[in-house]
This record gives sequence, C-alpha cells and structure tokens, in this order.
Amino acid sequence: MAELAAGELTQVLAPRRRTWPGTLGLLSGPLLWLVVFFLLPIVIVGAYSVGALSLLPSDVPGGLEIWRRFLSGQSIYLGLFWKSVRMALTASVIVVLLAYPIAYFLALCVKKRKYVLLLLVIAPFLTSYLLRVLAWKVILGDRGVINSLLYFVHLRQPDHPISWLLYSQFAVILVLSYVWVPFVALPIFVSLDNLDRSILEAANDLGASRWKVFWRVTFRLSLPGVIAAFVFVFIPTLGEFVTPLLVGGTSGFMYGNAISDLFTQGLDWRTGSVLAIFLLGVVALLLALFGRFLQVRRIGAA
Repeated sequence: MAELAAGELTQVLAPRRRTWPGTLGLLSGPLLWLVVFFLLPIVIVGAYSVGALSLLPSDVPGGLEIWRRFLSGQSIYLGLFWKSVRMALTASVIVVLLAYPIAYFLALCVKKRKYVLLLLVIAPFLTSYLLRVLAWKVILGDRGVINSLLYFVHLRQPDHPISWLLYSQFAVILVLSYVWVPFVALPIFVSLDNLDRSILEAANDLGASRWKVFWRVTFRLSLPGVIAAFVFVFIPTLGEFVTPLLVGGTSGFMYGNAISDLFTQGLDWRTGSVLAIFLLGVVALLLALFGRFLQVRRIGAA
C-alpha cells in the first residue's frame, strides 16, 4: 500500500515538476524586460545619487553631501516637493469630487446604455494629451475664450485681462482635473456597479433616508474604489512635469520640472538623481500604505 501511495504521489507531482521549465521560459521575457528597463535604470540612478557612479566630466563629488543638504532643508528642492504635494492633493480631491457623481449616476441611476455613456465619458482619452493641454492654453490665455468673452460683455478691458488664468497654479490644477476626471471615474464606477442592490433596498425598507443610505452604505462600500481613484491621481501628479511646463509658468513650477531641468538643461545629474530617488521612495511608500489599506478594507467588506 505504501509503495502504491508513493507511486500515485510521484505521478501527481511529475507533471507539476515538468511545468517549471515551461513557466520559466514564459516568464523569462517579461522578467528580462523589467530588469533591463526598470530595475537597472533605478540602480544606476541610485548609484549616481550617492556618488558611486560618474558619467559626466561636470559631475561633482559628494553625493551623500547633496542628500544631507536636501533632507536638512537647506536645498530649495525640498520646499518645491512640498509645494507639489499640496498641488497634487488639491487636484486629487477636486478630481474625486467631480468624478464620484459621474460614476454614481452611471452605475446606480442609468438603467440602459450605461456602458455607452461610460464610453462617451472616457472618449477624451482617444485624443492626444498634448492637444488637450494646448487647447486649454487657447481657452485660458490673455486673448483666449474666457477673456474674449469678458471683453465682449464689457466686464473687462482689453488691456486688463485676467492674468492668473494661465501660467499659474490654478491653471495646472484646472487642466490636471480636466485630464484625470474621466480616468478616475472608472474605478469608482466599477466599485459602485458591483454593489449588492439588495443591501440598498434593505436600508430603504428599514426607514433610512436617501442621505443615510448613501453615506452609511453606498459611500462606505465604494470607499476602496474612491481610494484607488485618489491614488491614480495623486501619485502621477506628484511627479508631473508636462502640464506645469505648458500652462504652469514660474508659479506652477513643480518637483517633476526640477528633475527634468537638472537632467536636461542644468546637466546636474547628481542632484537630479537625488531628487528622482527621493520621489521614487515616496511613491513606493505611498503605494505600500494605500495597498495595505485597500487590502484591509477588502477583508473587512468580505
């Protein structure tokens, strides 16, 4: 009997052992891609930031000294980082507040063709990102649509346009909100669309008002989708540099613009590497924290 059991166990385990070479063969391509184009660049930038690597003749020694000055607040870049955090938080909150009603309407109010309407919501993604941002320059400029309308109704003089509409923090936050709303509506829509309608009906039957049903049932059950939507906006916005470059000006200058300028115009790769690794560490920490929170929420909801 023991020999028979051992033979059956060998027959069961043998196919699994034979699948390892095939699995490794399938994973080798993606793993090699990640190592070459993701891990290796991070290692190079990390080594550059501490002075272990030098590629340019203009590289200054003392990467650890740059880290010390940066973390001690002696550098202007740490203040710029906190400015970017504030702008990213503002944009993230605004985007979530705008996207939630859209997702709620599509998921719980529309009975038919809600996926057609959802496709219309995300249709702007079919247009080039740069074209959409440049269109806002036309709208917000001194001779743009808004100022021209104010000139036409005689609320402003042609030589006194509203200058803060463009090349300001307001312009950056406005354009980022416009860009991210369709994308952020998706995870919230999925979270609301998967709600058990019987729970909402039970809350209504027990006499709860619409506001109580929304706040105590609907919103709390959709909170993982809301947090995911917030993360989708906050983390990319924290390192954003294209939108501030086009519509931000000096007032809307962000942390990502500093990194880009150090690597391209300033040719100070040492300081740029320090800023990039710091941002990467912050993003990794935020992803770990949000991932842990979402996992707890998922377990609690189950």
